[in-house]
Amino acid sequence: MKKENTQDFGKRFHSGEMEYNIVDMSKILIIHTGGTIGMTRTADGYKPDGLYFREAIFHMDSLRAKGMPEWDFIECDPLLDSSQMSVKEWNIMGKLISENYESYDGFVVLHGTDTMAYSASALSFMLENLNKPVILTGSQIPLCETRSDGRDNLITSMIIAGEGKVKEVCIYFGGLLVRGNRATKYSAQDMQAFISPNYPILANAGLSIKYHRSAFLKQSEGEFHFRTFKDVPIGVIRVFPGIRFDLFESILTENLKGVVIETFGSGNVPDDNGVLISLLSKAKERGVVIVVCSQCLQATVDMSAYEAGSALRKAGAVSGRDMTSETAVTKLYYLFNRYDDTSQIKKLMEEDLRGELTV
Repeated sequence: MKKENTQDFGKRFHSGEMEYNIVDMSKILIIHTGGTIGMTRTADGYKPDGLYFREAIFHMDSLRAKGMPEWDFIECDPLLDSSQMSVKEWNIMGKLISENYESYDGFVVLHGTDTMAYSASALSFMLENLNKPVILTGSQIPLCETRSDGRDNLITSMIIAGEGKVKEVCIYFGGLLVRGNRATKYSAQDMQAFISPNYPILANAGLSIKYHRSAFLKQSEGEFHFRTFKDVPIGVIRVFPGIRFDLFESILTENLKGVVIETFGSGNVPDDNGVLISLLSKAKERGVVIVVCSQCLQATVDMSAYEAGSALRKAGAVSGRDMTSETAVTKLYYLFNRYDDTSQIKKLMEEDLRGELTV
């Protein structure tokens, strides 16, 4: 990891001493993991460029303007396209926040958009009893380009982190602040890339930042703790018309510890002559945790609503309620790293731990 102090870096690149006009002298840590925001053009397409990005933000006058928090910067090595993110990188991000937790008032994590919702959800579970803002952001257009949305996303994320009003893991993008474990990527082209389909947004950033405090996560009074994830074999199966579940038999019965099934509507699946229910029953005997989510962005799984879904419950599956698939996957990682008892894991999958589902 490469860590730069903004004041030292500023003295090196600017004449005179850096001056801050800070409300309450808040201080945040920026963690650069990679993603579009810090990329530059190459012959093979956009690629992460740490040197360019560091020089760009340390020369950005708006980051030293009145109302901005003081900040330090850490660059992960190597910088990654977010499609390369894994449990290992979640642990790195969580550890960096944990190691610096007492030194900063908030954190901004720069991240690629493709897996940002996964990382935000993972961090929401890793960072137990979090009582500070952790804001993930990035851009659709690199900072090196004239029309980059990265400037506003970065500046506003820093202000939100510095103000410290919302104390949970969030994603800020395109004028919206959403809970990290309620977010899903909605568009690869629009500047408003993320939505929160089943939960209100936490803030709108227009002429001013308007917070919706009633939607904030209730703060825990416990002591902050970082929980590392070990890699656990977890899979996702997306149901489609005509699916042959027998093709998944070896996966469901031998390799996986947990699986998220993305069903139709409120939890419906095709019968496939009873093959799926037979497989799920075998998986249940092996202690595999089956979580049912919906392919619909706005939906709550209710496996008792239709006959086509009730068989899942009888076969031992649990409801993901209105969780996103991203959250269901990372919640499984969290629970498998905390508990050995699969009955406890199943029970907690249907309970709200970090504001990730509606009970």
